[in-house]
Amino acid sequence: MGSTSAENTGTGDHPTTGVGRRDLIKRSAALGLISVPTMSFLSACASGGGDGDSGENEGKTSESNPFGVKEGSKLDVVIFKGGYGDNYAKAWEADFKKKWGVTSVHTGTQEITGKLQPRFNAGNPPDIVDDSGAQQIPIDVLHKNGQLLDLAEVLDAPSIDDPGKKVRDMLIPGTLDAGMQEGKVVALNYIYTVWGLWYSGKLFKEKGWEPPRTWDDFLAICKDAKSQGIGGLAHQGKYPYYINVAIMDLIAKKGGLDAMKAIDNLDPKAFVGSDAAKEAVEAIYEVVEKGYLMPGTNGLTHNESQTRWNQYKAAFITSGSWLENEQLKTTPADFDMKFLPMPLLPGSALPFEAIRAGSGEPFIIPSKARNLPAAKEFMRMMLSKEWSTIFAKEANSLTILKDGVDPNVRLRPGTQSTVEASKAAGDNTFRYLYTEWYSEMGTAIENASNELMAKRIQPNEWLKRAQAAVDKQAKDPASKKNRRD
Repeated sequence: MGSTSAENTGTGDHPTTGVGRRDLIKRSAALGLISVPTMSFLSACASGGGDGDSGENEGKTSESNPFGVKEGSKLDVVIFKGGYGDNYAKAWEADFKKKWGVTSVHTGTQEITGKLQPRFNAGNPPDIVDDSGAQQIPIDVLHKNGQLLDLAEVLDAPSIDDPGKKVRDMLIPGTLDAGMQEGKVVALNYIYTVWGLWYSGKLFKEKGWEPPRTWDDFLAICKDAKSQGIGGLAHQGKYPYYINVAIMDLIAKKGGLDAMKAIDNLDPKAFVGSDAAKEAVEAIYEVVEKGYLMPGTNGLTHNESQTRWNQYKAAFITSGSWLENEQLKTTPADFDMKFLPMPLLPGSALPFEAIRAGSGEPFIIPSKARNLPAAKEFMRMMLSKEWSTIFAKEANSLTILKDGVDPNVRLRPGTQSTVEASKAAGDNTFRYLYTEWYSEMGTAIENASNELMAKRIQPNEWLKRAQAAVDKQAKDPASKKNRRD
């Protein structure tokens, strides 16, 4: 996941992040898919040795070398090999070596915690990390233990494409927010991700279905699909992050930005007492009650559910925009993948075109990285049009750089549909931040959603459990430092 996404248990061609990827599992969304590490790990992180860059990797600074990259030094790069793969990073590293004479030690993996926890414990972390996937080390945990570099120096450096401007001025507005902890940007969520529903243009054309704009129309298609032996909605049952895309989108579109901010701001009525939350979770549960879920979807991984969806066994699936790249090997050539904003509940505050959009797939520079100058320059180059275009070509996704893709690059159908959806949404975009700020709370809400989709709890109980997670988080004094206005 890009943004942050669930861990790919198959070939490893995955994000999470977002944004999974995946994130993103997310992709994005990354995004609260694992429990907070044990206290023994936290203590080890807090007390690990190492002094970061000891001086051996420092070169002379200049206008063209603002961080003092040293020729002949080595850069330790770890990339979450999920829905976006890691070929883009290998291309970056080759270009970095060509320009700076810096050799990269590359690791592509889905085992982020497994491979990096011992290194953080020992005070010997990599230089730059794509910290995403189901085994992501939560950003809030790393930040609280002083393990992350404040990225202000990178963001305030001259842009490679326009040295008269700062790097941060070249980015899509609001995309740095997801990487903020206590007012500091400590993670660069690199991929511009949209979240919502996905469908096959081919299947819809064959069945005579029109993409639904209202929830009633969505249910009507699910009903028709069921009558023809096709699931209405598939979801990645073993990773309830994905069904929360639907629930949380419905809450935001029904109740507006205030309903979304109430959750991020840990409001005592974020869920219990919120009409928007009540209607949203009841709408999702109606899909369960009426048997519109793709059979077996509750017990499947993201890859398994998505592959069956590619086999036309379901009309819809929830995901972020890493989906197309993640499914390249199983998507039929004529599938015609399409993105769809979440359909509207009656009386929704936001328009149909409104989408959850923002940055996913967090890249971090550990505070104790051995080659800080090269790590900072590597990140600065990530935010150049050249490297952004490399990413788009290799990973079929967009980055947070404004107009960051060469117009001559041809995008796949699903990616192109997200571009069109983003244009149609305009300023009507929203993005939750609780998944980045409060990983334990995010996991608790996902666990409640898992129970809901399996019919082990009812909507009212889901609301109580989600509110309990909010109330527990609100007791943490550190949470008062995070606030959305």
